[in-house]
Amino acid sequence: MASKSSPKKSLGSSISTIDVKNPVTGKLVGTVANTDAQTVAQVVEQARDAFPRWVALSVEQRGQALRKWGDLMWAEQNRIMRIIRDETGKNDTGAFAEMIGLDNTLNYYIPKAPKLLAPQYRPSLFPIIQRSRVYFKPHGVVGLISPWNYPLFLALADSVPALLAGNVVVYKPSEFTPFTVMAAVDLMLQAGIPQHVVQVVTGDGGTGKALVDLADYICFTGSTATGRKIAMQAGERLIPYSLELGGKDPMIVLEDADLEIAAASAMMNSCENSGQMCISTERVYVMESIYEPFVHRVVEYAKSMVIGAGDGLDVHMGSMTTERELLRVEAHIEDAIAKGARLIWGGKRRPDLGPLFIEPAILVDVDHSMRVMQEETFGPIVPIMKIANEREAIRLANDSEYGLSANIYTRDLARGERLATQIEAGSVAINRSSAGISGSIALPWGGMKASGVGRRGGPEGLYRFTKTQSVFMDTLIGTRPSLTILDPITLFGLKAMRIIRRYIPNI
Repeated sequence: MASKSSPKKSLGSSISTIDVKNPVTGKLVGTVANTDAQTVAQVVEQARDAFPRWVALSVEQRGQALRKWGDLMWAEQNRIMRIIRDETGKNDTGAFAEMIGLDNTLNYYIPKAPKLLAPQYRPSLFPIIQRSRVYFKPHGVVGLISPWNYPLFLALADSVPALLAGNVVVYKPSEFTPFTVMAAVDLMLQAGIPQHVVQVVTGDGGTGKALVDLADYICFTGSTATGRKIAMQAGERLIPYSLELGGKDPMIVLEDADLEIAAASAMMNSCENSGQMCISTERVYVMESIYEPFVHRVVEYAKSMVIGAGDGLDVHMGSMTTERELLRVEAHIEDAIAKGARLIWGGKRRPDLGPLFIEPAILVDVDHSMRVMQEETFGPIVPIMKIANEREAIRLANDSEYGLSANIYTRDLARGERLATQIEAGSVAINRSSAGISGSIALPWGGMKASGVGRRGGPEGLYRFTKTQSVFMDTLIGTRPSLTILDPITLFGLKAMRIIRRYIPNI
């Protein structure tokens, strides 16, 4: 189901449709099909038919097609950014960050994929007379189910390594933000990627479930609850998957931290994309000796934040995307206050700006009995808790079912790195937001615990879209075979290699 980029409707045989609305204005952006299981099956079959032609190309040829697509995306950046903003309510900064993230992904993987995907030599039981290689083969049809908070980056950046590895991709974007993916896929076709190698099916969770039932590999980014369902569904079929799920990222501010940097980072990390990031800072732990001056600085930065729907990179925070997320933010604030927390700044709706705007909320006197310190908020709240020492900081940081990323602020980098290794998170940033990790494409990025399975970024992010095949060759053609595995010559060789490998382990 190749889609058109114009935000009007998508292709599909389903009678049911879904309206997509602009969160800022409430106006209709367009209507898409709520694609049924039968149509999903047809699309997957088309993808399978296209697979032999795509996998027959060299990695370099696939990279050339993706490079041309990336150039088209950059040439069309203003139009793509407008679609992102219309669907999500983001400001220009957020939309541009998605464009840069995708471009960085292309620049990392296209030159590196040929070497990473080339057959690799591995030592055999008996060197010289035996040879072994590992081949990296594509899974086939990758079902890529992406969220609404970063509709471009989290869908298309994952598909770059998938396509380079030789897979074909069926995208199922969020029903809240389908047009960004549709526009990007339309440009892929214009760049010369063959028909049906990339396709889009639009719809709700039922469409995604149908895709999981048919694809050869599932790449999902979204909530932990949905991720668990997908894992069970994929497990029934014994197909591989990767899941980038929810987070409850802690930020630890030690007594030697630069307070200006830490306070500004607390606001930025918590309020980027209106807090609608899986790697948003959602818990802040501050040493008692610097607690008051830190809180004061955070409030000052909160007062200076520019909130609105205007154009330009000087707008700090835009609209939230859905009413559901906004209601959760308000519920977490109310629960915290009811349990003894104090709201010292913000947390109020801004209907003068749009129906889903809210001020950043600064909460103090919080503890782990409160929902805001335990559940994923996905909104612009900065809950700040006082701590006594490093041990308490690590204990509280790890007191969560999630383990996506974390931040530590200290002038002592060795101390920061030591503490980072004690945090149960897939990524830890020191004196920088976790967005710095996600933007460093060479680093593997993913979660521990309930925050996911698998990694995007780095060689790991490419190899997840492959299955390995080992090929073993015995070069002694024409030698007399033995019906005994441990014949005298083999037994002698094994004993000799046992000694040799103690001194030359890589032979």
